[in-house]
Amino acid sequence: MKQLIFFILFFFGIGLSLNAQSESYSEVYKILKANDSLLFDRAFNKCETQYLDQFIANDFEFYHDLAGVLNSKQQFINTMREGICKPNRTTRSTRELVNESLEIFILKNNGKIYGALQNGVHKFFETTNNKTIEGSTAKFSHLWILENNKWFLKRVISFDHHTK
Repeated sequence: MKQLIFFILFFFGIGLSLNAQSESYSEVYKILKANDSLLFDRAFNKCETQYLDQFIANDFEFYHDLAGVLNSKQQFINTMREGICKPNRTTRSTRELVNESLEIFILKNNGKIYGALQNGVHKFFETTNNKTIEGSTAKFSHLWILENNKWFLKRVISFDHHTK
């Protein structure tokens, strides 16, 4: 009988733990998906680079399997402004998240959320003279850190770029 009570309490406790975890997961998922939209839909696709200042960490690092490494927030922002978002550029790049690919893994320290790993797949498109073609597809991992109740993108790894 004691074993039965133990198992009931044990599984009930796991159920409560999973419920609490899924609530925080859901909230973090929504926040990071919204941040993904600001990063790509606004800053990358529409070249509204002012959004980058809001959530890129000061010690930001970007690792790209084809383009190399960027070691600072300012270097990344400059690369965006002078590259993809350079005025009068004849080819425009856009990015589309493959929605079902997005995964969030919460990082905790003694039960308190301090960050999250965001993984997914995205597709890139190139538009020249009003003609759009699919470019590459790639995987990404973003390390987000929570500081003073605000999320900052600290590390990016963009890899496995390939064309069909």
